[in-house]
Amino acid sequence: MRPIRVLVGFTAGGPTDIPVRFIAERLGAALGQPVIVENRPGAASTLAANEVMSRPRDGYDLLACTYFDAVNTLLYKSLRYKLADLRGITLFARYSYAVAVANALPAGSFAELIAYAKQHPGELNYVQLGVASTQNLLAKRLEKLAGISMTAIPYKGAAEGNQELVAGRVHLHIGPPLSIVPLFRAGKLKVLAVTGDERLASMPDVPTLKELGIPLVAYAWLGICAGRGTPQPVVDLLNARIRAIVNSAEFRALMAASGSVAVSSTPQEFDRVIEDTAATAAPIISELGIRME
Repeated sequence: MRPIRVLVGFTAGGPTDIPVRFIAERLGAALGQPVIVENRPGAASTLAANEVMSRPRDGYDLLACTYFDAVNTLLYKSLRYKLADLRGITLFARYSYAVAVANALPAGSFAELIAYAKQHPGELNYVQLGVASTQNLLAKRLEKLAGISMTAIPYKGAAEGNQELVAGRVHLHIGPPLSIVPLFRAGKLKVLAVTGDERLASMPDVPTLKELGIPLVAYAWLGICAGRGTPQPVVDLLNARIRAIVNSAEFRALMAASGSVAVSSTPQEFDRVIEDTAATAAPIISELGIRME
C-alpha cells in the first residue's frame, strides 16, 4: 500500500517534529499503512508547504501545519499556494511561549534582562526562525513594549536555536515550551517569563509577561493540513483517526509534560483558525513593512 507522507518544515527533534512523529506512528497502525515523516527545514517552512501543495491533493501528502504556513501567504510572492489552498484536517496542540535566556547572560529575572538590554542596545541577540516567525514578531513586540533594541540571528529550527542558546552563542529565544522545558529542567538555560494568560503547570514559578507589566499575550497552534480539494471522505477519515490519537491519554501527557495542551478540532474549526491567524498577523506585518520574494 502506498505510504502517506507528512512533511515538517523544521529540523528533527523540534517542537513540531516530536508530536508529529508520535501521531504518524499511531496513524500508520490505525490505517494499516505506512505513515512517513519527512523534514524539509528552511525558508520559514515554505519548502515543506510548497512541496505538499504541488502534489496531487489525494491525502497521501500532508503538512505539519503551523502559524508560519498561514502567515507566509502574506509575505512571499513565490509561494505555490494561497491561504485558501490550506485545508485543515485537525489541530493537535496549543501552547504559549517561553522567554528563555542563556545561562551565560547575567540576568536572573525578566527585569534584569530588560535592564541588561537597555545597558547594551543592539548587543542582545535572539533566535529567529524567519522574518515573520512568531519568535521574530514576539521579539519585535517585546522591543517596542519594553523600549529595548535587540539583534535577530536566523536559524532553521528551534532545536538548532536552543543548542546555540545552551552554548551561549545566542542570548534569547522566545520559543515553544516543548523544546525549552526539558533544557530548563536540566539547568541548561533560564526561563524568565511565559506569554500565556496563566503560568504553565510545568513551570509554576515562572511568571507571565502580563504579571510583569508587559501587555503581551500570545499563543501558537500546531495541526495537520492537506491541500484544498482533497476528497471530503479522506479528510473525514484522517480527522477521525488523528483526533483519536490527539485525545489519547498518552498524547495529552506528552503535551502536558512539555508545557503544551493537546487540542483537536473539526476540519471546519481548523480552517477558521488558519484564516484568523492570517487576519491577525496582517496588520503587524504591514506595520513592520515585511515582504519577501
